[in-house]
Amino acid sequence: MAIIGVAVCMVAAAAATAWADPPAGWQDRAWRGEGLRRVHPAGQRAQRDALPAGVRRIADLAYGADPTQRLDAYLPARPNGEAVLLVHGGGWKRGDKANRAVVANKLADWSARGIVVVSVDYRMLPETDPLQQAGDVAAALAYAQRHARGWGADPARFVLVGHSAGAHLVALLDAAPALGRAHGARAWRGTVALDSAALDVAKIMGARHPSLYDDAFGADPAYWRAASPTLRLARGAHPILLVCSSERANSCNQARDFASAARRLGVRAEVLPQALSHREINESLGLPGAYTDAVDAFIASLPAPASA
Repeated sequence: MAIIGVAVCMVAAAAATAWADPPAGWQDRAWRGEGLRRVHPAGQRAQRDALPAGVRRIADLAYGADPTQRLDAYLPARPNGEAVLLVHGGGWKRGDKANRAVVANKLADWSARGIVVVSVDYRMLPETDPLQQAGDVAAALAYAQRHARGWGADPARFVLVGHSAGAHLVALLDAAPALGRAHGARAWRGTVALDSAALDVAKIMGARHPSLYDDAFGADPAYWRAASPTLRLARGAHPILLVCSSERANSCNQARDFASAARRLGVRAEVLPQALSHREINESLGLPGAYTDAVDAFIASLPAPASA
C-alpha cells in the first residue's frame, strides 16, 4: 500500500501524544506493566476526548449484560465500508479498550483510510476464563456487525485484530469459526494476531511456563486443547497474519507452527516477524513505516465475504 502521507503522519503524532492514560486509581486496576505515564486528573478527560480530525467516538456501547461487556466505535469522517474489531491484551486479567497503546496510533492510520475502528472490553479472570472471553469477543463482533451499516461499514468487511491475550482470543475465533457463529457472529474478512505466545496452550502447559498461564488455563488437559488455536484449526478458518516479536523466545516458533498447520488445511496464514518488543508491536502499529505498511497491505488484500 502507499506510504502514509505527511498529513496522516501529523494525525498519528497528534493521536500518539493526546490519548488518555488510566484514570485515578489505576494502580488498583492492574494497569502496571503497560508502560503508561501518570496524568493529572484534570487533564484526563481532555486527553480522552482528543481524536484524529473528523473522527467521532461512540463510547461504552453494551453488547452484553455484564458492565465490562462494552465497546467503543470510532467513526471516520469518510467511511469506506471497512471495519476493524480491536481486542486488547493484558494476560486475560487486565486491560482497557481505551488504552492509548491499544488504540491511538492504529486509529490515526485506519481512520485516515476510512476504516471504522471498534475497540472491545471483555470479562476478565478469575471470574471469566479465556474460552468465555473468546465468546465475549464473538458477541461484540456480532453486535458490531448488526450496527455496522449505521456506522458506514459493511457487516461482512470486518477484520479482527488482537494483541497478546487479545491475539490469542482472535486467533482462537479465527481457527474455529464455529465459536463465533455460536454467539451470532457472521463471517469476517480475516484476522491479525499481534504477538501471541499462546497459540498451542497444551504444549505450553506441558513444559515449564510462567504462572500467568496457570491462572488462565488451569490444570485440565482437555481445556488446554480446547483453548489452543493451533489445535482447534479447521477447514474454513479465516485468513490470518501472525505478527511475532523476534525478541521473544516462543512467539515466532508458535506462529510458524500455527501457519504450517493452517496451510495444510488450505487456510491462508502468514507470519510477520518484527525486531520489536512485545509492547512495541502493539503500540507502534499505525506509525508510518514498513511494519504498518505490511499489516495494512495484508488487510487490503483480504477478499470480503458476501455482503451481509
